[in-house]
Amino acid sequence: MKRLLSLLLLILLPLFATPPTIIKLEIKGTIGPASSYYLKEGMRTAIQQNSQMMLIELDTPGGLSSSMREMIQEITNSTFPVIMYVSPKGARAASAGTYLLYASHVAVMAPGTNLGAATPVNLMPTPKIPDLNTSAPSTLEKKAINDAMAYIKSLAELNDRNVSWALEAVKEAKSISAKDALRFGVIELMAEDTHELLEKLEGRSVTVSGKKLILRTKGALIQTFEADWKTQFLSIITNPNIAYIFLLIAIYGIFFELMNPGAIFPGVIGVIAGVIALYALNMIPFNYAGLLLIILGIAFMVAEVLIVGFGILGIGGVAAFAFGSLLLFDAETLGSGVSIPLIIAFSLVSLGFFIFVLRFLLHSRSLKVVTGMDEMVGATAEVLESMKNEYRVRCHGEIWYATSDVVLEVGQNVRVESLSGLVLHVNPMKE
Repeated sequence: MKRLLSLLLLILLPLFATPPTIIKLEIKGTIGPASSYYLKEGMRTAIQQNSQMMLIELDTPGGLSSSMREMIQEITNSTFPVIMYVSPKGARAASAGTYLLYASHVAVMAPGTNLGAATPVNLMPTPKIPDLNTSAPSTLEKKAINDAMAYIKSLAELNDRNVSWALEAVKEAKSISAKDALRFGVIELMAEDTHELLEKLEGRSVTVSGKKLILRTKGALIQTFEADWKTQFLSIITNPNIAYIFLLIAIYGIFFELMNPGAIFPGVIGVIAGVIALYALNMIPFNYAGLLLIILGIAFMVAEVLIVGFGILGIGGVAAFAFGSLLLFDAETLGSGVSIPLIIAFSLVSLGFFIFVLRFLLHSRSLKVVTGMDEMVGATAEVLESMKNEYRVRCHGEIWYATSDVVLEVGQNVRVESLSGLVLHVNPMKE
């Protein structure tokens, strides 16, 4: 009877067992502070839910090495397996993505994907890997390359992957297709989609933190971890195009407030945009020379407004603004830079505004006043009544009290010389 009950329990137990949970993350685009924060939050959620493993779908052109290293530390110190899956077809794991793939416990790629070109790039100064036939690398370049080679080699040895190709990806910026990556031992698996991937992972043995684990993915529940508002905000403002726009809004907003004190609205918008821009520039590396050229370009265009005619200051201002925008962010370092059409658009709009609109506003300030008390001075009036030392005159259809240094006659036309309170001081019109 006991044997029968034990057998029955073994049969029924799987029916009531909770299926394993897999936390799925989607890392798309440039690797940066937002990607690092997203992974950390996903790791925390996976631990809280006691997930069996984490699946990361990766498609990136690369990004910041600082954020990449933070992510690798999270992966290599994880207590559960992290599966890195380059997907969908046509995706890539370039530059920083190659390191992430090597750091994962199981590396998988979809057909039609590629990885590689892992040569490190710095921003200031920007080292280029020179042609070996023309010149030798500088000391700074050697340090950066050797450090990157040692780093990716340690990751390859940690997860028993192809070391020689990893070194070539760093030293010679080589790339490789998914099919060749599987053949050369750079990755463990190829899978068309997530369903096929889970089937191939079933029963696979992996080493995590020195312990061997058997993956059980049959019937597993995949829970996609969505980025919270903070991650989405970081992702938006650390985009070079968005950071560039906020920077220009800050400069223009503060400039217009200084030109029109008390307008309030431009100043408020400029300060808010400035705080966001400073936060973004603190998160991602930028070129100080580019920022100074942008400010110098705007200053030249403003100076052109104060000079009659379109001259060298306007042309130099546009050139400095455009070159500064190009230099502000390095596309090779961040994975993407400021869009060229966006730079052209802002350059032309800035030129048009400063040369035409701002000049028109300054010209309007210099025009003669046509309303108010100041406009009374110089106006023509007619004497209506004479009362000893005072007169009553009509000016602009209104009756005013007036005084004069000479005797005036009724009906005489006079000129307003000054205004004291509500009394005009007038003199006869000169013929």
